[in-house]
Amino acid sequence: MAQRSSIKTTYAVGRVLQPIYSGGSVALSEDGRILAALTPSVSHLITCSRSLSMRIYDLSLHEVDDLTVQVELLRTLKPHASPVVTLAVDRTGTLVATGGADGIVKVWDIRGGYTTHTFHGHSGVVSALHFFQVESNKQEDASADQSKKRKRRKSKADEQINQDASRDNTLEFRLASSAEDGKIRIWDLHKKKSAAVLDSHVSVVRTLDFSPHEKILVSGSRDKTLIVWDAQTWKPRRTMAVLEGVESAVFICNGQVIFSGGEFGRIRLWSTSAGTELTQEQQPGTETDGIVDILHHQSLPYLVSVHADQVFNYHSLEPVTLPFVEETIDPLPIFRRVSGTHDEVIDLAHVGSDRSLLALATNSEDIRIVTLSPSEPSKKTSLADSKYFGADTALLKGHEDIIICLDVDWSGHWLATGAKDNTARLWRLDPENDSYTCFAVLTGHAESLGAIALPHAPPPESSPAFSDPLLHPPAFLVSGSQDRTVKRWDVSKDSKGTLRAKYTRKAHDKDINAIDIDSTSTLFASASQDRTVKIYSAVEGEAIGVLRGHRRGVWTVKFAPKDSQVPGSSGKGLVATGSGDKTVKIWNLADYSCLLTLEGHSNSVLKLAWIPFRPIDARDKRGPQLASAAGDGLVKIWDTQSGEAMSTLDNHTDRVWALALQPETGALVSGGGDSVITFWEDTTSATLEAATTAETERVELDQRLQNFAYAGNYREAITLALQMDQPGRLFTLFKTVVETEAPDHDSMCGLKAVDEVIAHLGDEQLYKLLLRLRDWNTNVRSAPVAQKILWTVVKSYPASRLASLKPAGKIGAKGSLKDILDVIKAYSERHYRRVEELVDESYLLDFTLREMDEVADVRSLSNGTSRLESNQDVVMVD
Repeated sequence: MAQRSSIKTTYAVGRVLQPIYSGGSVALSEDGRILAALTPSVSHLITCSRSLSMRIYDLSLHEVDDLTVQVELLRTLKPHASPVVTLAVDRTGTLVATGGADGIVKVWDIRGGYTTHTFHGHSGVVSALHFFQVESNKQEDASADQSKKRKRRKSKADEQINQDASRDNTLEFRLASSAEDGKIRIWDLHKKKSAAVLDSHVSVVRTLDFSPHEKILVSGSRDKTLIVWDAQTWKPRRTMAVLEGVESAVFICNGQVIFSGGEFGRIRLWSTSAGTELTQEQQPGTETDGIVDILHHQSLPYLVSVHADQVFNYHSLEPVTLPFVEETIDPLPIFRRVSGTHDEVIDLAHVGSDRSLLALATNSEDIRIVTLSPSEPSKKTSLADSKYFGADTALLKGHEDIIICLDVDWSGHWLATGAKDNTARLWRLDPENDSYTCFAVLTGHAESLGAIALPHAPPPESSPAFSDPLLHPPAFLVSGSQDRTVKRWDVSKDSKGTLRAKYTRKAHDKDINAIDIDSTSTLFASASQDRTVKIYSAVEGEAIGVLRGHRRGVWTVKFAPKDSQVPGSSGKGLVATGSGDKTVKIWNLADYSCLLTLEGHSNSVLKLAWIPFRPIDARDKRGPQLASAAGDGLVKIWDTQSGEAMSTLDNHTDRVWALALQPETGALVSGGGDSVITFWEDTTSATLEAATTAETERVELDQRLQNFAYAGNYREAITLALQMDQPGRLFTLFKTVVETEAPDHDSMCGLKAVDEVIAHLGDEQLYKLLLRLRDWNTNVRSAPVAQKILWTVVKSYPASRLASLKPAGKIGAKGSLKDILDVIKAYSERHYRRVEELVDESYLLDFTLREMDEVADVRSLSNGTSRLESNQDVVMVD
């Protein structure tokens, strides 16, 4: 088993498609880069949040990469006592206006971060703001004020003076603001007061724009009108009935044309002079198609519409370039589509002959096709022709409700989809000719479709279907529904739009969640909420086997490829199932018995994908691989021969609904409820090579270390032991040095060469050595060596150098140098107390020994007298 598991399947995150926009206001810089509420020159970024704070960031381009923007927070302010609803920046990039839910309008100096104006007057939420400039005559204004005070007729001399002064016109800043009460207020920023109140709309005004060429202001409202105002008299010049709630309206062509967008989701052009619509009639879009904002700069040949489903559409302005002739034109062409977020990714599949495109079912009634092969950037490449990784290529429209499932055939040119509108569709995909059409509509199910499958086996290489798959659709497809039935639909190239089911079978007692067709196209399997999986003959539609064993509903079923055979499974193949009971089961199609149950997920298993078995070398003893995605946000890779989880892939924060395999490279792609699509690269070979290289280097270094130690080259040995981070070898070396029988004169640790090594350590090596000394000092046997080396370290470095040491990474239990020194101090004090107690006990031992010596002397004298009495006669003398 250890030999088999020596090679582990590993995957790493290659690329990620994640949300870039999920709602809120956005702005467009003069060079066409989309950001959120920024100055036209892209010098500052201003954001307001629900926390009632406004943040101002300084933006600057990277010195090397001009596509990278460096962001620095300048200041954080509290602009209003209520949330900020709208923002506007003047064309110079020095002022920003904020409109709050409290009806107050404030103007701020961006660089200074202070308030320059505060305007009151609106009775509701401020809904739109716009800076503009108008011509003003100061002498005329002064004479008007004087006439009001004096109320007298002017003399001829005064009239002549005013005529001369009227020629001296200046540009003055104005700010237009609107609110939910339908009123528009014009604020004079020089006099800091209201210049006019425009009251003609009967609902909230959502957009304002000014044309300096025509000297007019346009306002768009949810009362389904556009009003053009004369900037001299501030009276309505023209009212246009657009018959839709307007969210954005802007002047183009020097004020000759107004474009608008609103709840219908379509860009419409209007003649300023005539007030008529210039674009041909367009069909209204759905609720999610509604336009919430339109971004445009006069220097750009396009405009960008922002939609309710967080999609950016780029519209070419080529049909309305100057000189403009007022005539009915086609709707502005869309040359690029950018998805701000893909919402909840329900299912996905690689499509195209080279699998360079990805089809996405994203909790909507449309299929999004994105490219995985970006085009090389070039100065000659236009914005319309350039492609980036994850760029929207096509949008398949036709379903009337959310698409739940999809599948692709062997060629990548035919895509089948099933939706909640009770229908399935077969799509013909021809990316080379930019053709994506619906080939057939499948109607017949009584409830929404939850599963669909196409044959994956390629036809014979000599057949026309193999050489030209675009002209030869799949022979059939199988669908499953909440009406608990499965249907087979036969397809031919002569099919005309709609298909009829060849047969319908009552399959399960509950909803059908998944269907898969085997590699021979003779069997198909259906998985249901009734906790069973059934195997059918694809020709007759008769059930030939039932897989029972799951304790919850079965969410996914996948037949194994021909080369994925486990010993003992016979030659009929395998099928894998994933269930709400958090397990994956592998079944033998010979007798429909469960061969293996894979446990490891903490939530329902939602999707499975078999990985082609490609042995790396003779050492590779892995079995067939199976990938599973679950509601716990994890993707696991299993060895289906041993049942071992080879690796766990974690890059999602919500359920992983979708999982697909790139058939040529073996790379995985997963999509989940967090709107994230992760591309996983197979790094097994690279990981094995890196592990083998690291092991070889370790063996070589270990041999060098032994050679240095054997030769007595302690300098090199200690340096190498620190580099290899081998505490045992390092302690043995230090112990040999400290306990040497012939220490060098004036050496702190025993050898001067070792003193020099310790005195010239780098910060990381010195920190590691202190960690080892801490550990050695906790043991009575190794403490003397640790104390000796610690003393050498303290004597070799100033206190400032030791105090500046910091942990690198996660080395050490607690991390900081203070924690290490506290542990060393505590154990050192304990060792010294123990030594003092031993010294005290030694005095008692000396005293005891001396007393024992005296007793021994007395006993020896006594013993001598006894011998004399016993062996000699004693003569008594008087």
